[in-house]
Amino acid sequence: MHVPVLLQSTIELLQVKKGDKVMDVTLGLAGHARELAKQLGKTGLLIGLDADASLLAKAKENLRGVSCETIFINTNFRNIKLALDEVGVAEVDKVLFDLGLNSEHFDSSGRGFTFQKDEPLLMTLIANPNENTLTAREIVNTWAEESLADIIYGYGEERLSRRIARAIVEARQKKPIETTLDLVEVIKGAMPTGRLHGKTHFATKTFQALRITVNDEIGALKEGLAGAWQKLSHGGRVAAISFHSLEARTVKNFFKEKVASGEGRLINKKAIGPSREEELANPRSRSAQLRVIEKI
Repeated sequence: MHVPVLLQSTIELLQVKKGDKVMDVTLGLAGHARELAKQLGKTGLLIGLDADASLLAKAKENLRGVSCETIFINTNFRNIKLALDEVGVAEVDKVLFDLGLNSEHFDSSGRGFTFQKDEPLLMTLIANPNENTLTAREIVNTWAEESLADIIYGYGEERLSRRIARAIVEARQKKPIETTLDLVEVIKGAMPTGRLHGKTHFATKTFQALRITVNDEIGALKEGLAGAWQKLSHGGRVAAISFHSLEARTVKNFFKEKVASGEGRLINKKAIGPSREEELANPRSRSAQLRVIEKI
């Protein structure tokens, strides 16, 4: 069962009221959205965005029967402004970003997000990728060694990025790297013994870097936050739940800029993390950080 992260804190700090227009721009399986819909009542509007059409279809099912009006849009949240313009919504009162991957992507997408299964090395949020879709397979098999090292270090914060990049280039000269387990074996070969049995799996940072690159996650987040702010009503709030330092820094810097310019007020000066009980019940929540800002 899908467990939404930091649900209670998010609901409390967003302060959704009956009749509000609310956007969940990372709809996923609608865990947060279902609770938000309860606050909206019959006069409210819930707009759900997701880049993954297969998740959006499941979210529609999970939201069947809610009393508020609903609009579902299959697009990346970097397109918030365009999406709202297309459905004729001038402004919204509350926006939620629940960043990172949905558990469904790891569990059943078959697109190579996890190093624990042997899957095609895609890592794209697009449900039906075509020949023009950037994939992790294309990156590891065609990008220059220096570029590979740069993304693995920059987006994965992996100290051994140069060793891993070199190992990838050497491996692909023998045969293409096609699947997740192909890549895991290559990374394993670049690791000192001590890293093979650490607390964090040795492939975690490289997989994170590739996923962020394939989906341009940081660029999309910057555009999405800017678009959400443009469409936010005065007194409206944006909540963002981040799961790693790059996301957290991007959100923090955007909020800081809005406070400095006198446009925003931080609702919580310090990021809110999960309680010990939530961590135990939902290990995915362990690194979650919630930040909320109000437009003034």
